[in-house]
Amino acid sequence: MRICLFLFFSLSFGCARAQNDEVVLERKLYDLPDLAFKKVSTATDPYLKYELTIRQPLDHQHPEKGYFYQHATLLHKGFDRPTVMETEGYWLYSGRDEVEKILDANNLDIEYRFYGKSLPDSMQWEYLTIEQATADLHAINQLFRKIYKGKWISTGISKGGETTLYYKYFYPQDVDLSVPYVAPLDNSMEDLRIYHFFDTIGTADCRAKIRQVQLFLLEHETEAVEKLKWYARGAGLHFSYTGSVGKSFEYAVLEYPFAFWQYDGKCDSLPTGKNLDDYVESVIKVSDLSGFADEGIKPFEAHYYQAATQSGYYAYNIAPFKKYLHYFTENPSATFPPKGVVLKPFDPTLNARVSAWLADSGNNILYIYGGIDTWTSAGIIVSDRVNSKRFVVPGATHATARIKNMPPAMQQEFVERVKALAGLGVDVGVLR
Repeated sequence: MRICLFLFFSLSFGCARAQNDEVVLERKLYDLPDLAFKKVSTATDPYLKYELTIRQPLDHQHPEKGYFYQHATLLHKGFDRPTVMETEGYWLYSGRDEVEKILDANNLDIEYRFYGKSLPDSMQWEYLTIEQATADLHAINQLFRKIYKGKWISTGISKGGETTLYYKYFYPQDVDLSVPYVAPLDNSMEDLRIYHFFDTIGTADCRAKIRQVQLFLLEHETEAVEKLKWYARGAGLHFSYTGSVGKSFEYAVLEYPFAFWQYDGKCDSLPTGKNLDDYVESVIKVSDLSGFADEGIKPFEAHYYQAATQSGYYAYNIAPFKKYLHYFTENPSATFPPKGVVLKPFDPTLNARVSAWLADSGNNILYIYGGIDTWTSAGIIVSDRVNSKRFVVPGATHATARIKNMPPAMQQEFVERVKALAGLGVDVGVLR
C-alpha cells in the first residue's frame, strides 16, 4: 500500500511540476531562433512533451546554400534536471530511453538528417556527411543550453550509438557523459573482425549447425527460390535493387550468421533434418528476406550511402560456398546505396581518427555491448589512457544489451561510474 501511495504522490508531483513549468517553458521555446514547437503531452502525463521543428543549414560552413527542417521531440521533466540528447541514427524513436529514465532527465530525441521527416526539398547527397550530422547536434545543444543549465548526456543505440561517438569526437565539450549502446566503428568496407567473430562465437556445434543451414539452403536453391517467389508475391516484395528474388535469396543465406548472432543466438532454434520448408521459414525470419527487397532497402538508402562513403560496413565471405553460388564470384558488400547516385570513394580516415582519439582522449564514455551481438566484434576496446568503461552484457544481443539486463554487479558498477563521471543520482529501479 505504501508503494502505491508513493507512486501516486510521485506521479502527482511530476504532473504538478510539469504544469507549473508549462508557461515558462513555452515562453523560452518561443524565444529560440529557427524553432517551431507543438505540445503533444496531455494533462495526465508526468512530463511535458513537444514536437520540435528546427531549421538547419544543409552545409553548416556555408548556410547560404540552403536549409532543411530537422525534427525532434522534447520531453521536459524540470529546469533543474539533467538533459539527455538521444542521438538517433535513423528516425525518431517513439518510446523512452533508459538513460532518461534512470536520471529522471529531460530528453531531446533528434532525428538524423535526411531520414523520416527531416528531409531537404531534394536529396542533395553531398550534404549527408557525419561532419554535417554532428554539426546539427551541436547546433541543437547550443540552442537548448539557453534553457537547460544542468548536466548534459548523450546516448544512442546501434547507428545512433555510433552517432554518439562521432558527436563526442567532433564536439567533446557539448556533453558531460556519453552512453553509446551496441555502437560499431567499422575499419573498412569489409571489416574482417566480423569473420573472426563468426569463427569463434558460441560453441563449435552451434557454428556447425549454422553452416549446415546455409549449405542446405544453397544445395536446394532452385526449390527454395520457387517457394520464396510465392512468399514474395504474397508479401508484396520487389527486387529491382538486387535484380531478382534468386539473388536476394543468396544474399539472405550469406547474411544468416550475422543476423542470427545479432538478434537471436538461440542454437536450439536452428532448423535440422531434411524439411526444406523449415529452412526457408528460418531464412525468412532470421535473415529478414524483406531486407533484400526494395521495400526493405529503400528506407535505408541514406544509411547505405553513408556506410559506402564514410562509416564503413561489412561484406560476406563467400569462400565456403563458392561452388553453390550463382550470383557472386567475390565477396559482396552488404550495402545498397541509392540507385543512380555517383558515390565518392570510401574514405576510412575519419574512423581511423575517431578510433585513435577515443583511445587517447575519449573520456567520460560508458559503452554498452552485447556478449553475442555480431556488432560487438566491431566495437570499441577501451584503452587504459582514458577513464571510460566498456560493459559487455553476457548473452545479450543487439536488442537486449541494455542496462536493465545487466547482471546485478555490472549494473551497480555502471551506476557508480555514472555518479563518478557525471555527478548525478541514478535510479535503475525505474527500469523494473
